[in-house]
Amino acid sequence: MAYVARPTTPNKKEMYTSLATDYDELRTEVKESQNDSLEALKSANAPDARSVVRELDEGDDMDSAGIPGGEFVAEELIVQVIPKGDDEFTCYSCFLVRHRSQVAREKDGHAYCIECEG
Repeated sequence: MAYVARPTTPNKKEMYTSLATDYDELRTEVKESQNDSLEALKSANAPDARSVVRELDEGDDMDSAGIPGGEFVAEELIVQVIPKGDDEFTCYSCFLVRHRSQVAREKDGHAYCIECEG
């Protein structure tokens, strides 16, 4: 004679004793680490407002020398300017120099490119 194992069903008392799990609640180790980091932030040496204002004022002193950005650059910028070619035009809307094949329309002597007329 062969024995067949039948699954057992829990009785009503066993079904109601298991607690529901709230998956949205933070785990205890996460809560503890958040509290520890908050305490560390509170105890950190944060600058007071007066020292921050003092540092900003010191930065303004450098700007008052009349040089934008507070520094002097002694480099000469060399740029080669190439004149507009016979097959090019300047778009009256975006002011870019484009090839004549990109003219979308001309109005009152002004040419507009295909990107601006889009």
